[in-house]
Amino acid sequence: MKLSYDWEDYECIDASSSEKLERWKDIILRRPDPQAMWKSDKKSKMWNDAHAVYLRSPKGGGEWKYNKKFKKEWTIDYKGLTFKVSPTGFKHTGLFPEQAVNWDYIMDSISNANKEVKVLNLFAYTGGATMAASKAGAKEVVHVDASKGMVDWAKENMRLSNLENNKIRFIVDDCLKFVEREKRRKNSYDVIIMDPPSYGRGPNGEIWKFEDSIYNLIYACMDILSDEPLFMLINSYTTGISNTVLENILKTTLLKKYPNYIVEAGEVGLPITKDGLVLPCGIYGLFKKD
Repeated sequence: MKLSYDWEDYECIDASSSEKLERWKDIILRRPDPQAMWKSDKKSKMWNDAHAVYLRSPKGGGEWKYNKKFKKEWTIDYKGLTFKVSPTGFKHTGLFPEQAVNWDYIMDSISNANKEVKVLNLFAYTGGATMAASKAGAKEVVHVDASKGMVDWAKENMRLSNLENNKIRFIVDDCLKFVEREKRRKNSYDVIIMDPPSYGRGPNGEIWKFEDSIYNLIYACMDILSDEPLFMLINSYTTGISNTVLENILKTTLLKKYPNYIVEAGEVGLPITKDGLVLPCGIYGLFKKD
């Protein structure tokens, strides 16, 4: 499992009974997490002293209960990048800190590529991977997401990270349709990153379902990869899809076209400060040069 131990502004303090307790700089948040199925002592003062708690509704969704006054938007830093954090109505904060291990890989690979690198980031959310690639020296990063609100948030992160003068294109679009258009335009990319949801809709009502759509998207992406791509990285939080499944998908698609490359897959997670356990947070599949 890949874990990030380099955070200073974020910490998973504890996890138990389908909840996690986190520090985002100086703010303590208590949020649901279905992966934290084990039960341990939650009597510590910090569990009951969180700035805000996300409460699930029996009708679906939920809301934040604020126990202390604090600004509803603030920033956290990671290796020269700055991101806006804000509790949303869907329990999220605008950032997935476990992805820092992938940002590290992105930055290391691009900064050591010894060539110009063009990057496509699909389902790009608020742009953690976009900013990592741009800061590492990518010639151009194309950031695509179906949500205008998330794209606007990513633009804020660009400005916060002082990357306004870098070439980053922000596009609100259905990811598969965008990739298909890029093929017709004869555009190609050295790096493709994607974080496809389990289920979603494009800006014009296009339906995305991971198990039904991922193959079509990967095949479409193969048509716009450069002759010697640097890597393709896929993240997934879809329940029931193991990293072995993702590994097999990449082996039966990309390796047929690029036999001199390799595939690796695994889990990403967060180290838990209290007891040294690990909170699993999703899977990744990586296609890269051997």
